[in-house]
Amino acid sequence: MKKYILIILSVLFLSSCKIGKEYTKLELDMPNEFLVYTQDSTCFADMKWWDVYADTNLRNLISYTLENNKDMKVAVAKVKELAARKKISRSDFFPQLGANVYGQDEKLNYQGDFSKPHDVEYGVKANISWELDLWGNLRWANEASIAEYLSSVEGQRALMMSLVAEVAEIYFELIALDNELLIVKQTLMAREEGVRLAKIRFEGGLTSETSYQQAKLEYAKKATLVPDLEKKIAMKENEILALSGSFPRRVVRTEIQNNLILPDTIPVGLPSQLLERRPDVRMAEQKLIAANAKVGVSYTNMFPRIALTSNLGFETDKFATLLSSPMFFISSNLLSPVFSFGKNKAKYKAQLAVYEQECYNYEKVVLSAFYDVMNALVELDKMKEIYETRLLLEQSAKVTMDLAQLQYINGVIGYLDVLDAQRNYFDAQISLSNAYRDKQITMVKLYKALGGGY
Repeated sequence: MKKYILIILSVLFLSSCKIGKEYTKLELDMPNEFLVYTQDSTCFADMKWWDVYADTNLRNLISYTLENNKDMKVAVAKVKELAARKKISRSDFFPQLGANVYGQDEKLNYQGDFSKPHDVEYGVKANISWELDLWGNLRWANEASIAEYLSSVEGQRALMMSLVAEVAEIYFELIALDNELLIVKQTLMAREEGVRLAKIRFEGGLTSETSYQQAKLEYAKKATLVPDLEKKIAMKENEILALSGSFPRRVVRTEIQNNLILPDTIPVGLPSQLLERRPDVRMAEQKLIAANAKVGVSYTNMFPRIALTSNLGFETDKFATLLSSPMFFISSNLLSPVFSFGKNKAKYKAQLAVYEQECYNYEKVVLSAFYDVMNALVELDKMKEIYETRLLLEQSAKVTMDLAQLQYINGVIGYLDVLDAQRNYFDAQISLSNAYRDKQITMVKLYKALGGGY
């Protein structure tokens, strides 16, 4: 009995060893702050997406997309798969138990000699096999499995973050197209009235035919914009519906609101917080942890691996004496080849190269995340100024057009001057509408860049 206890204690001691290099977080020389903004510990991205996007129709679209997007469903299924694989890997730490109940009758024929008696045997046996984790091979494999599972979780979150931003962007683009179509139709009504007045003045001998024909030309030019915009709207609706995983239908949306006010300051946190907040960065780090663990697996594979096998039960040649015939058998098996002619060493070097790749990939993801924020902040910093200047331009163009039309009716200026004023006002309206769209999309980009939306 003491002998078996010593064997078990020795096994447990050997299994406590774990050779290989443990993962250490990469040291990145990140800036302490984003250059264009004052930092503090709070961050705009800490808000939930349904608090950021107040539009009820947009909220409903985002919720529906997160529930029905096919890529999201694939990501959820992937998480389930790797959760199961993690359990499989964990189970390798424990002995594997099996059972065997049999009865056999064997007749041997040695060189045509049938005089040999029958070999009858009955047995009930429990089979136990247990691989000893002498060098940490199983623990490294389990660590890799956990990291791969966590990477899939972060991948799902990263996809969710991207979907929230993508739906919001398309939604604001769609609203801007709606508004542009409305501007075109309103302009067409004004052009139609202009054609009517030009015709009256031409037929009354007050103006030449040129003015009348020019009015008809301007009306026709604006009319060509309608089907093109309607096509763009339909395509944009299809884009957002395909993203949401639904078949074509009308996308319910809100009319454009030209009273959006950007706050003077938006808390953006610290650059170092991106490492903890952005799921794509965390996913890249989990891939790095998994690669490091697989280096450990490859390294320990170069050492002998041993498995214990044991049979315990009853075995006899007479069924009646089965329960009075106990048996016990134990053996050890060498699982790794003693000589592999450099195969295991080559696998180890290959896995080291994979780990190196994941190091560079992690650094790349972090750098990309940092510049995502920087670019969004630069856009935001100028967007308020751009919107305000375009708003003033639209207001000035409206006043100029109204004065031009009044002067034309009174015969002070010609119709070409009116057309110039109308064109300027139309362009200013479209420019303001686009500025509103860009303002909204800039906020979407910043929210996503900071790691918000999941």
